[in-house]
Amino acid sequence: MTTAKQELATNGKSVTNPAPDALISMRNIWKTYQMGTQELHALQGVTFEVQKGEYLAIIGPSGSGKSTLMNLIGCLDSPTKGQYWINGNLVSTMTDDELAAIRNKEIGFVFQTFNLLARATALHNVELPLIYAGMGASARHDRAEATLDSVELGDRIYHRPNELSGGQRQRVAIARALVNNPSILLADEPTGALDTKTSFEIMALFEKLHADGNTIIVVTHEHDIAERAHRIITIRDGEIESDEKTK
Repeated sequence: MTTAKQELATNGKSVTNPAPDALISMRNIWKTYQMGTQELHALQGVTFEVQKGEYLAIIGPSGSGKSTLMNLIGCLDSPTKGQYWINGNLVSTMTDDELAAIRNKEIGFVFQTFNLLARATALHNVELPLIYAGMGASARHDRAEATLDSVELGDRIYHRPNELSGGQRQRVAIARALVNNPSILLADEPTGALDTKTSFEIMALFEKLHADGNTIIVVTHEHDIAERAHRIITIRDGEIESDEKTK
């Protein structure tokens, strides 16, 4: 049922249901920033859907709007207008607290700079989301260890970030993103801090995770990274320039 708040937030227009079976449904999404007397339209009428189990890359040059779109997908921001659904939840009208709850439940983030706790072991870094979720010590230890093993770091669980290579640190970050079994693995320039060989190893890991049934969205400016995905959305000047299946 549509609430009065939802009606207001969608400019008085009735809220329609998301497409059947769509994990993500974005409809006529706009993001506008006020720059003094000028309006900057970072996104303009963006519409697309993502099905469960897809492997999608979003690519575009600097200033194209891809980072703004990533922030909306990840529930780090809200659109100026338009409707955004995740797993049947209309998130485009949610409060900050509601967004945080959806974000913690539905999204696993992987960042370019890893964002690991320097003094914590790989195991403890991966346990952190489970600690916040209130899971008991024994259960979270087992879950974190199994997740690290799934990214081929089962023999490094007690190593700290400074004892790991860049690729290994990114694997820890990926394990941390996966440990809560999120609906979506959202990776922002996941190979940006890595050399070419390690970048392709990380992308091979994403392919394995996708084959295991995970929904993966990679945001990048690198064409060779985007081409590893099975679908590529190209963003330019805040609009979708193309949306193509590649595999």
